[in-house]
Amino acid sequence: MSKGSLSILHLYPNEMNMYGDYGNLLTLRRRAEWHGYSVTVHYHHPGKRLLTDVDIIIGGGGQDSGQTVVMQDLLRHGQALRNLSADGLPMLMVCGLYQLFGHRFVTSDSGTLEGIGVFDAETLAGPKRLIGNIVTESAIFGEVIGYENHSGLTHLLGKQKPFARVKKGAGNNGQDHYEGAISDNTIGTYLHGSLLPKNPAVADFLIEVASMRKFGEFEPTVIDDRFAALARAVARRRPR
Repeated sequence: MSKGSLSILHLYPNEMNMYGDYGNLLTLRRRAEWHGYSVTVHYHHPGKRLLTDVDIIIGGGGQDSGQTVVMQDLLRHGQALRNLSADGLPMLMVCGLYQLFGHRFVTSDSGTLEGIGVFDAETLAGPKRLIGNIVTESAIFGEVIGYENHSGLTHLLGKQKPFARVKKGAGNNGQDHYEGAISDNTIGTYLHGSLLPKNPAVADFLIEVASMRKFGEFEPTVIDDRFAALARAVARRRPR
């Protein structure tokens, strides 16, 4: 019998899904099912009403042109998303949407893409792309492994907490050794690859938080993660 139903909202699946981030949705759905939940997936597209009665929200990366397309729609729903984040709804935003969940992204042509300020961070266009395998260490999740491919340089402001610290790779900007950001239960990161198949602890965190918020409890199923462990081992050994 199902322990209950969890709903996942995928933001801008057409415009912001350039780096295999759809794999995050597939992983979340399957692991939630393995943990005993039925899952409903919703998709949000520009110009449509934002569904807020959901349990997890995810979004991916895309070209700057894709960010331009979704920016106005994201700003229109900015207050609702800020409220959901502050209320503890679990979210995962990768690359382009990580940038737009900050205050702004100043592009290479001196234009500015305004963000919604979930993270106290801003991004500036850099002179070259930061590309390669990346290994980080998170205080919550331990070692987090992925692949980064971005030219934006993100700087955390004020007391904004990073998602992880870089062990190998560039991270947010290649200078401060921070990777991503985390605010309440909202995670922003540059890690592609996609992130969740190689990092099941992060996926289970999102599912656990969603279950605790909705049902007041989470009883995990023991999942055989041998293939995720093998993928992590290979990725860890890969050259930068």
